[in-house]
Amino acid sequence: MEDLLDLQSIRRILMRLEDTITFLMIERAQFAHNQVIYENSSKFTGLDQDSNEPSFLGWMLRQTETTHAKVRRYEAPDEYPFTPKEELPQPILPMLDFPRVLHPNKININSKIKEFYVNNIVPVLTKREGRSNDDGHYGSSATRDVEILQAVSRRIHYGKFVAESKFRDHPQDFIPHIRSRNSAALENLITKPAVEVALIERLSKKALTYGQEISDVNHQQNGVGVKHKMDAKVVVEMYKNWVIPLTRQVEVEYLLCRLDGLSKEELARLDSQ
Repeated sequence: MEDLLDLQSIRRILMRLEDTITFLMIERAQFAHNQVIYENSSKFTGLDQDSNEPSFLGWMLRQTETTHAKVRRYEAPDEYPFTPKEELPQPILPMLDFPRVLHPNKININSKIKEFYVNNIVPVLTKREGRSNDDGHYGSSATRDVEILQAVSRRIHYGKFVAESKFRDHPQDFIPHIRSRNSAALENLITKPAVEVALIERLSKKALTYGQEISDVNHQQNGVGVKHKMDAKVVVEMYKNWVIPLTRQVEVEYLLCRLDGLSKEELARLDSQ
């Protein structure tokens, strides 16, 4: 359990997710915007009308998450479905005994993640001079969207583990602000500007490197004449404007409920640390 809350272990997981998200966005950038998959369109008359989200992407999310729920994906403490969990089927596999690391909470901001991704990321990610906004590859586009959304969701909600780790290390720093519901003070405690700057610099290098088209051994490495499969700035801006701020939001919301349900004895032990 300690490894799950070790900040270095968490950092390694988040760095791997940077790779995952970058590669998935490179794949999505190969297709057009295909705005129709985000709308209630008559093109998709065969969809089940069992969702409050009538778009093709909404249908893809529900179908994918229905299957994943059956194989226990959303029983893991770091996975959060976009479909309301109560509407998903129970697992068909035996339950695993996950260690209880996080304090009980119901924080799920996937609706915000989906909104910013569809409205702010996809249009710029898929923009190409001379390319049509609709290439007809609706299934491929939505498949990549689902994969990106799930990876970004995991990345952002992993803020709960960061918050829990920091709380356990120095509960006395957090408890007064939790009791006074001081969100701004909690955000100041968890924000590390130097870490965020290093993250953005690292991510920029990854996006530039992973997105290069390498066609032969004489490929130039100095950036001159190099073609890219994706505009690296899209990934960087997504992290700066949404992933990092929403992760902080998750951390603060988690900390605000961290004392809920604790007994007097448990609170006294925390106060004495």
